[in-house]
Amino acid sequence: MIGTFFATSSRTARRSLLATLVASIAVMQGCASTPDRNPVPQQLYTEAEVPGVPRARFWGDEAPPFLKAWLAQSQAELEADHPGIINREHNYLAISGGGARGAYGAGVLVGWSDTGTRPEFTIVTGVSTGALIAPFAFLGPDYDDELEEMYTAYSTKDLVRKLNKATIIWRDSAVSSEPLRALIAQYIDEAVLEALGVEHRRGRRLWIATTNLDAGRPVLWNVSAIAASGSPQALELVHDVMLASASIPGAFPPLYIEVEVDGKRYDEMHVDGGTTTQINLYPVGIDWREITRKLGVKGQPTVYVIRNALLDPEYKPVKPRLVPIAGSSISALIRTQGIGDMYRIYLGARRDEVDYRLTFIPSEFTLKPTEMFDPEYMKQLFELGRQRGRDGTAWQNAPPGLEDR
Repeated sequence: MIGTFFATSSRTARRSLLATLVASIAVMQGCASTPDRNPVPQQLYTEAEVPGVPRARFWGDEAPPFLKAWLAQSQAELEADHPGIINREHNYLAISGGGARGAYGAGVLVGWSDTGTRPEFTIVTGVSTGALIAPFAFLGPDYDDELEEMYTAYSTKDLVRKLNKATIIWRDSAVSSEPLRALIAQYIDEAVLEALGVEHRRGRRLWIATTNLDAGRPVLWNVSAIAASGSPQALELVHDVMLASASIPGAFPPLYIEVEVDGKRYDEMHVDGGTTTQINLYPVGIDWREITRKLGVKGQPTVYVIRNALLDPEYKPVKPRLVPIAGSSISALIRTQGIGDMYRIYLGARRDEVDYRLTFIPSEFTLKPTEMFDPEYMKQLFELGRQRGRDGTAWQNAPPGLEDR
């Protein structure tokens, strides 16, 4: 969702928000009226767990601590815990950030469904706007109508609410994300939560990435496990995780998620997953070949990567002022980070003997949005993705420059 603002909104809107943020930071450096917090002590932060939901998440930059015990399970235990994915083909889906440009990925999935060849994904991961797509991609084509509606029926006013500029300096964000939270709650209800839990018990996994801003590290939330946990807080936690993954730091309020260490409660600050990674599949420290061997995967697994962005740089002379320099720098950082993530996943896939497929917005698409969430812009992107998903032109087998290797 970081890309929502800096990559798709108008230059005037970017300048306005950046100016507000810069002013807010300057004032708040000398201001003690910030939100009260009870952060996890530094020496304990790696031990924090979500109360009532064991293994709700793991770090996105290292192998989870429970992996060794998982690999030590007997074949009978694995078959009992993963009946829907063991001794079968595997397909994985990784959906990037990109804000309003998530309409492209949603369209690709819907068009792919139209062909009747879209596979059931063993694992689905989502970052930022990808976190909003991921649950419906995970549950399959029956939820394509929801995907289309989410990315074609709403505009900026339906997703964010402006705050009083005079009070922004006392807050933790420039806008309110309450409309987006309400929209998430509208689409992710108890019935969807139950469906996610059913798929988790089959062995499938839905992971959504946030950034633990206290630690400065990516976190992969096992949303399907949360759904299957039976915790009375499961639905609210899923809403929190999805909203956090899509919350631009500074612009949108962070999510303060309650955790526990040695019986004591603390809070963690979580923001947009795109702060630390634009696309995530699994931590590079995992030997995925060992996992596929244990699960008896048939044939070669395939990962499908949806990059909700154009890859070509956009040339725009920058005025020698703080706000345009900051805005252009952030846009460049987001673009290059996303490209780096595509290549990182590609190299990991080659190492792990996983087939790789990639789609991104083609450079021929030149329409510009007129607001942060421009419905006409999103409708055209959705239709482009749907057409490419239908006719099979969406996918290529490597990032640009590596297609023939």
